[in-house]
Amino acid sequence: MASYATPLRRQWPWLLLLLIATSAVVIPLLSGSPVADFGEALRAPGIGHLGGTDHSGYDLLTRTAEGLRISLTMAAVCAVVATGLGVLIGVGSVAAGGWVDAVVMRVVDGVNALPHLVIGIVIAAMWRGEPLAIIASIGLTHWPAVARVVRAELRSGAEAGWVRSARLAGASRWFVGRHHLLPAVGGQALVSMVMLLPHAVWHESTLSFLGVGLSPDRASLGTLLGQSRGDVMSGAWWTLVVPASALLVTALAVAAGGSGLRRRLQPPGGQVW
Repeated sequence: MASYATPLRRQWPWLLLLLIATSAVVIPLLSGSPVADFGEALRAPGIGHLGGTDHSGYDLLTRTAEGLRISLTMAAVCAVVATGLGVLIGVGSVAAGGWVDAVVMRVVDGVNALPHLVIGIVIAAMWRGEPLAIIASIGLTHWPAVARVVRAELRSGAEAGWVRSARLAGASRWFVGRHHLLPAVGGQALVSMVMLLPHAVWHESTLSFLGVGLSPDRASLGTLLGQSRGDVMSGAWWTLVVPASALLVTALAVAAGGSGLRRRLQPPGGQVW
């Protein structure tokens, strides 16, 4: 019995994420195109609308599923961008070595010292409502952590015998970095990307909530939370609870999945990071 329970405990975050992603796609398809019905505005959760309705009469469960799909898509793109930048910079820093490595690390320290949310607000506000601005604001502020992880792993692997053999055979630093060191950090890059997903979801929702993210006509978890501020004051608590619950459960599931993946990739008797 325990042999079945242990794998299930390890896999539950991924099963929950699969359920969330499926719901984000299936619910809007089954509900069809949302139609505003002001006569149904701010209806409490019930038989006709399981999640209630918002101030425009839209079914809130359908809107939350649409917002979740958009938020997850943007978070995934942001995580890929930040991870790609971090891996390239980390590998390039180690491959170049010397003063280049020192300068790159000082740049990483400088970017880390900046408040990410404030920088993200500035970038997103310059092109308000544009998805590319949100992707840039998150991707350009979250790569330093990945770069440091990759650099630390590469510096420890640079002393491996197979890397020394390649250098003794005449391979250049860039060749070693591109063909030997970069594939060696694939697992760490994957974990870093997964762990960035909840950060990206929170940041996208925060930017949209503050009014510098997506425009209100585009459903995302942030825009739904932003629109709920006035509705809650009139007693429509479900307009806040439904999207906030979706955001919280998604972030926790992704974080739990990333932690499990990190433990799985950790070598016996050692530490990954």
